[in-house]
Amino acid sequence: MSKQRSSALGRAWSFWMSVPLWLQIFVGMVLGISVGVVLGEQATYLKPIGTLFVNTIKMLIVPLVFCSLIVGVTSMEDTAKMGRIGFKSFAFYLCTTAIAISLGLVVGYVIQPGAGVPLLQHDAVQTVKEAPSVMQTLIDIVPTNPVAALASGQILQVIVFAVALGIALVLIGDHGKPAVKVFESLAEAMYKLTDMVMKLAPYGVFGLMAWVAGEYGIEMLWPLIKVIIAVYLGCIIHVLGFYSIVLRVFAKLNPLQFFKGISNAMAVAFTTSSSAGTLPASMKCASEYLGVNKKISSFVLPLGTTINMDGTALYQGVTALFVAQAFGIDLTWVDYLTIILTATLASIGTAGVPGAGLVMLTLVLSTVGLPLEGVALIAGIDRILDMARTVVNVSGDLVATTVIAKSEDELDVEHYNADMAQSAVFAEQNAAIEHAAAKNAKA
Repeated sequence: MSKQRSSALGRAWSFWMSVPLWLQIFVGMVLGISVGVVLGEQATYLKPIGTLFVNTIKMLIVPLVFCSLIVGVTSMEDTAKMGRIGFKSFAFYLCTTAIAISLGLVVGYVIQPGAGVPLLQHDAVQTVKEAPSVMQTLIDIVPTNPVAALASGQILQVIVFAVALGIALVLIGDHGKPAVKVFESLAEAMYKLTDMVMKLAPYGVFGLMAWVAGEYGIEMLWPLIKVIIAVYLGCIIHVLGFYSIVLRVFAKLNPLQFFKGISNAMAVAFTTSSSAGTLPASMKCASEYLGVNKKISSFVLPLGTTINMDGTALYQGVTALFVAQAFGIDLTWVDYLTIILTATLASIGTAGVPGAGLVMLTLVLSTVGLPLEGVALIAGIDRILDMARTVVNVSGDLVATTVIAKSEDELDVEHYNADMAQSAVFAEQNAAIEHAAAKNAKA
């Protein structure tokens, strides 16, 4: 009897492991929500499962960004090409961020999420860390102590130091090759570790979603349901509408194929609410399913994790209008332009971690003279909004990477258009080619 049970469990486990990762994550999310609703507050006991998964992802972020950026910079021995890609990335991210917040303002104006909000039920004052000024953000991007920046996880400073170190290694020629080989080995190890960690995603997602559903409950969503609808509607339009147009017009690529290729990263982004935490999954999708050369993805994706905040910017537009409408304050066209400019520039220094949008929101509200108490109205549902805006952030990173790779002739179009199974074959072939090239270089 026990042998039959073991055999049945073995078959079930084999079947489960044959299910695509994105579907495993989706199942974990649905089960987590169901368990959270049934258990209520007791579901918070499952939170440590999700916390452990998030911690393992956070463990990868700094070394992955640091090593992959150095490899990305040093692999482009043509400094002119490196500068060109950097300029394209920066311009792309700032333009799409400005468009995202404009869309958020339009959606907020049409839906009027703040109309009729019972403010007397929201008299608690939320204490939020003060957002830094734009000038201070620009000053802080250069680390005074690179080791301290690495230890404390200051991603923007880590990026600046990694890019500078990579450029220096390229400029010193043969003397830098031993160090480059070390970073290439470390980067490959981080990619493998990422693959190992991602296998834990369905279980981490289950714990996170059970906690969210149990902590907030369904009934808590109703007073602010219009805000949630507005943010999610804006995010859907931006991802499926605007990004599809960008892929069609600027890269002549099939958007449906793109969204199939990044489904795993989108699922991780939705459940972890962390752009930085989703970076390992994004890099895996870019190379294995989209056919982007690692020279491009290892440079553009880490950069986008820090300066590309399309979803956060869109959220700022909707929530700023929500606060204005809730407090009965009319905004002028100058206020709208100020919100667009402030949110676009502030996105450069916004950390890609859960909850960072609230800090950025205080900056936007204070810039146009809206009451900061409005943050308390959003704080209760911020986690739910964070899920949607993180999907937009991550999708935007991957759109930029794909479009830039296509413009630089670093995108394998046949790989891009392949189905998921064939993509895995292409990925294995590319890995074998890279391994052979590295072996020949050593010889």
